[in-house]
Amino acid sequence: MLHDPGHLLAVVWSGWTATWPTQLLAIIWIAWLISWVVASFWSGRTQKHVMTWDSRSYRIPILAGAVLFTPWTAQVLGEKPLWQFGNAGIYVLAALTLAGISFTWWARIHLGRFWSNAITRKEDHRVIDTGPYGLVRHPIYTGLIAGMLATGVAVGTVTAMLGAVLISLGMWQKARMEEGFLTDELGADAYGTYCRRVPMLVPFLPPR
Repeated sequence: MLHDPGHLLAVVWSGWTATWPTQLLAIIWIAWLISWVVASFWSGRTQKHVMTWDSRSYRIPILAGAVLFTPWTAQVLGEKPLWQFGNAGIYVLAALTLAGISFTWWARIHLGRFWSNAITRKEDHRVIDTGPYGLVRHPIYTGLIAGMLATGVAVGTVTAMLGAVLISLGMWQKARMEEGFLTDELGADAYGTYCRRVPMLVPFLPPR
C-alpha cells in the first residue's frame, strides 16, 4: 500500500542506506541537513546577492550530483558496490565524513551572521580571516567536499562517487564565483590580500 508506513520506510531506507553501517553515513548527513536548515534562520540582513540565473554554473552540477548521490538512484539502477571495505573501513570513512561535517559547523559558527547559503554581501560585511578561515578561504565547502568524497568512497557505487565529484566541482565553482563577487564588493585591497595569504580549499597548499 502506498500509505503503509512500513512500505514508505522501506523505500526511504533503500539502496546503500538499507544496511548498517552505511546507514550511519545517511544519519550523519540527515542530522547535518536538519541542523543546517534550522541554523539558516540565524543570518544577517542581505544587502546584495548574485542573481539566481548567474548561479546556475554551480547549482546545476550540485543538483545533478545530489540526484546521483542519493541511495534511490543506485537502487533503481540495480547498482552494486565496486568494493567492500568491511565494517571497520566504513566506520573509518564515517569518522572522516563526520570530521568534514564538524569542520563546516566550526566555520558556520565562526562566520556568525555573515553566513548565507547563497553568494551574498551581508550588512556590515567584512573579511573573516580567523579560526577555520585562517586555514582555508572556504572552510564550509572544504568540509562538505571532504565529507561527500569520503561517503562516496564508502558507498562504493559509480553513481555515488560520480555524484560526490559533481557536488565537489559545483562547490569549487561556487567558491570561485564567490571570490569574484567579494573582491568586487569588499575591495581588492581587503579580499585580494586575504586570497594571496590563505589557500582556497585545501589547507597548507600555496595560496592561489
